[in-house]
Amino acid sequence: MKHIYILGVLISGLCYSQIPTTYYDSAEGLTGFALKTKLKTIVSNGHQARSYGQLYDGNGINGSNGYIDTHSDKTVSSGKNYESDGTLLDMYSENPSGTDPYNYNHGSKKCGSQSSEGDCYNREHLVPQSSFNSAFPMQSDIHHVIPSDGRVNNFRGSYPFGNVASANWTSQNGSKRGTSAMSGYSGTVFEPIDEFKGDIARALLYFVVRYEDTVKSYSSFAMFDGSNENENAFFPWAIDVLLDWHNNVDPVDQRERDRNVAAYAFQNNANPFVDHPEYASLIWNPVTDNEAPTAATNLIASNPKGNSIDLNWTAGTDNIAVTSYDVYKNGVKTSSTSNTSFTVTGLAPNTEYCFTVFSKDASQNIAPSSNESCETTLEGNSSSNDLFISEYVEGYSYNKALEISNFTGNSINLSNYSIARDRDGSGAFNQALTLTGTLETGNVHVVVNSQAYQETLDRSNQISSTDAISFNGNDPVGLFKNGVLIDYFGELGGEFNFKDKTYRRKAFVKGPTTTFNLAGEWDEYEANNIVDLGTHTLTSNVTKNSQTNFTLYPNPAQTNTIYFTTNHPLNIEVYAVTGKLILNKLIRSDAKSLDISNLNKGLYIIKMTTNFGVQVKKLIRQ
Repeated sequence: MKHIYILGVLISGLCYSQIPTTYYDSAEGLTGFALKTKLKTIVSNGHQARSYGQLYDGNGINGSNGYIDTHSDKTVSSGKNYESDGTLLDMYSENPSGTDPYNYNHGSKKCGSQSSEGDCYNREHLVPQSSFNSAFPMQSDIHHVIPSDGRVNNFRGSYPFGNVASANWTSQNGSKRGTSAMSGYSGTVFEPIDEFKGDIARALLYFVVRYEDTVKSYSSFAMFDGSNENENAFFPWAIDVLLDWHNNVDPVDQRERDRNVAAYAFQNNANPFVDHPEYASLIWNPVTDNEAPTAATNLIASNPKGNSIDLNWTAGTDNIAVTSYDVYKNGVKTSSTSNTSFTVTGLAPNTEYCFTVFSKDASQNIAPSSNESCETTLEGNSSSNDLFISEYVEGYSYNKALEISNFTGNSINLSNYSIARDRDGSGAFNQALTLTGTLETGNVHVVVNSQAYQETLDRSNQISSTDAISFNGNDPVGLFKNGVLIDYFGELGGEFNFKDKTYRRKAFVKGPTTTFNLAGEWDEYEANNIVDLGTHTLTSNVTKNSQTNFTLYPNPAQTNTIYFTTNHPLNIEVYAVTGKLILNKLIRSDAKSLDISNLNKGLYIIKMTTNFGVQVKKLIRQ
């Protein structure tokens, strides 16, 4: 993902349609098979069946590239990273702790025939096609149809998943086939490596929920017991091993959460056991739990922007487990998260908001409130009314790219936007290219010609060989919203020559315009300059910025004095992490320092207030 820098702050986000925050609201409070049936309704509504071929690359689907999005070896924000080389991520061949035995590039070496590992890859149905007669939508459901090495897929066959006692075949990454080690089943089973056991378990749990009303007829798959739709669906030995893999061996990680979001973009439904791991035990192993968690503590609202505020807190505890946190804004529930940090978006500029967080467990027991933390958004002068073109790269040969920036303060569905070129300045735009994905505020979307230099392709969010991204130096390029031109580089029908140059939008330009001003709004660079492609800087009003941005130093503080960079009086409040006010002092504009000799070593929260804004930071006393 490309990043934009606003006054030196790094902002990042996913480029996919996001799973709605209210997606699972109707399941709240349910347990057992009632929860299972409700989840079936949730994940069925809106599910768009895709063709079998679209799994590979999402061809024809706005906002999705199929397996390229869901099963690529790419860097994740937390958890284990592998090679991060963009190759196909195959659970049957990936070596999570060393060099992969072989790799596949998306679109290359698809199976026909195979005689050994590494020959080709195909599509593995975790629930075998034979059990549902290759019917749709099961055949192309991306939550359980995964890319895999053809040879390993062949050896796995239609065997159930389970723990192997004695292997009769082992793949190069350690996946194995052999006799069952589980009481209750004596046949042959297939066992993936530990790294992916949870992924596969959650895919199977999803399958019996999504297809609850028909799965009883798929009992040729040895894990399914043929029970009615409001019953177990799995044999006892099968659900036991799946819950163990899901809860203990390989819990949900960030890579799987990212895949779930990308899968939602592909077919408009999500795997509930990824977003809410607790659902599995609530359905198949419910326990009575009336004990509420402890409250979340040390809630800090910080890093305000024109339309967002970051929240961080210390986790609550529970006799079983805290599964989620409800986030309240000004006394009204605004969202839920399973993390101990959250960014509240969609806020009004220059407005104070107060937040609280409530811990919650799988039985929906709710803890008392956390401490309240308040913060004021900035004036919002680093914002735009719509997307705009921020960089134009017309390099040698096909080395061409266009960068689109979002400073609107909102996530933007790119399917409403397109680009097109005015070929040879003819005065009319050619066929448009629809943009794909969702562009978070503070991010850029880079469209690159498919034959561009590799270093340019490496910075892309969307690759195309269409007319719109095949511009030459005399081809103005337009950005359209719902078919209406909102911004462009060049002048329609004009005679400008932009050949073999890179043009970057000046940092003070904050939105689109249909009046082209090359000298006033653009900086020119030499051919093939892509140093800043994938990043963009937007400056704020300097006077207001100097008023609202003030800092303290040193931090961590090893001496008895800290200093402030501001030209205005500051009211300083220092709090213990428990929320107790320790120190409250007004600092004159000519003083710019504070004596902290009475503070013991440890972590504090310092709130700094002027007439122009508020900042809350962590202060470390050493």
